[in-house]
Amino acid sequence: MGQKYTTREQDYSKWYNEIVSRADLAENSDVRGCMVIKPYGFAIWEKMKEILDKKFKETGHSNAYFPLFIPKSLFEAEEKNAEGFAKECAIVTHHRLINDPDNPGKLIVDPKAKLEEELIVRPTSEAIIWSTYKKWIQSYRDLPILINQWANVVRWEMRTRIFLRTAEFLWQEGHTAHATKAEAMEEAALMNRVYANFAEKYMAMPVIQGMKTESERFAGADETFCIEAMMQDGKALQAGTSHFLGQNFAKAFDVKFTTKEGKQEHVWASSWGVSTRLMGALIMTHSDDDGLVLPPELAPIQVVAVPIYKSEEELAQISEKMNALGELLAEKGISFKFDDDDNRRPGWKFAEYEAKGVPIRLAMGPRDLQNGKIEVARRDTKTKEIIEFNGVEGYIANLLKEIQENLFRRASDFRASNMREIDSYEDFKVKIESEGGFFLAHWDGTAETEEKIKNETKATIRCIPLDRDAEEGLCMVTGAKSSGRVIFAKAY
Repeated sequence: MGQKYTTREQDYSKWYNEIVSRADLAENSDVRGCMVIKPYGFAIWEKMKEILDKKFKETGHSNAYFPLFIPKSLFEAEEKNAEGFAKECAIVTHHRLINDPDNPGKLIVDPKAKLEEELIVRPTSEAIIWSTYKKWIQSYRDLPILINQWANVVRWEMRTRIFLRTAEFLWQEGHTAHATKAEAMEEAALMNRVYANFAEKYMAMPVIQGMKTESERFAGADETFCIEAMMQDGKALQAGTSHFLGQNFAKAFDVKFTTKEGKQEHVWASSWGVSTRLMGALIMTHSDDDGLVLPPELAPIQVVAVPIYKSEEELAQISEKMNALGELLAEKGISFKFDDDDNRRPGWKFAEYEAKGVPIRLAMGPRDLQNGKIEVARRDTKTKEIIEFNGVEGYIANLLKEIQENLFRRASDFRASNMREIDSYEDFKVKIESEGGFFLAHWDGTAETEEKIKNETKATIRCIPLDRDAEEGLCMVTGAKSSGRVIFAKAY
């Protein structure tokens, strides 16, 4: 009997953890709340990183790197930012260990090695970057500065889950400086569009672009743009954010520039980022009870071929065919693996690549070889067919595009079927619990009402959609006037 795995319907959280394990993506480390990203999982992240990095450079950004450690005084400079992250900070207080005289073989902190100033392990890098920008910016000629960095950050989360919320995670963070408010605001909006394009075109994950409410904004931001995605359990996942920081950090670090007219003004700023949380989004958007399902654009292995043979002669003949096919696919930019490992049976391999979400699986046996045929199985629909081997490379290229489009269409249809308008708060309280999904409702615009809904239902305003229709209505809680609907949902 094969191992029984948890289904999505039985226990979504357990199902998710099992997918991470079965697909060999990551595992928990010996440090509480931290993860080891395994080679296959990191290969997916590398594809994400490669695509995003290219998009950033196409929009004029350059990569740099800033320190992991932030002096506490710098971190405290922008009060809202410091307050927002204070509870999640890891702090370095000493710089040396010594042998414990009372316990041989044990180490203790050297009390004489206390730092003159404590260091914050970066939860985000605005403080250290803006202290640096002060040195870089004197004139309007120095602007704009368009910098991105790929890095790790530490946020001491109490409740963690691999990829979705970990104490340390990988991400990119863009930090830009501009001469005008309009430029900085457009930068924030532009990068949110870049994230949305990446999510939909490459992840095959439909997203809603919107603005966060004041209480949900990034600490230290005047406005926060976001992309929100719906997972298969109906919960929302914030997949990326882009912030208009106004002049808050420029004022905190006294970053000024001389205008063309010779006046001194504070710089305008933006910051934006996505993280390995996208890996969790990828898993929860497409995967099924048989394992991971990957969109071809992000699959490390887009096509795998498994030989079925009894003799070495048959293997040699199949290998010759597969190696030739591999060259043809490489010319089309398609990643291909021929798995001729004789330590595993074909059935085991089929299950393994299904669990890893490889978009297309090929199989060829003696009869296929004799008839000039090959079996093609697609992961998204779990269907297979026997086709002519000659010309199969063109068929595969078209099928990969079809799979990519089908995954996006399937996720879009799911979201559409789980989005609904609602006007009654009593109905909302029942349905947010029993049905889940995204609820478009009128809200009076006050933090008090927003907090009441959050406390009573655990649902939050995910965003104010950028493309929402102007629609006069009444807040579902207070009955006060509202100019349009916002999206409520429970979220990760």
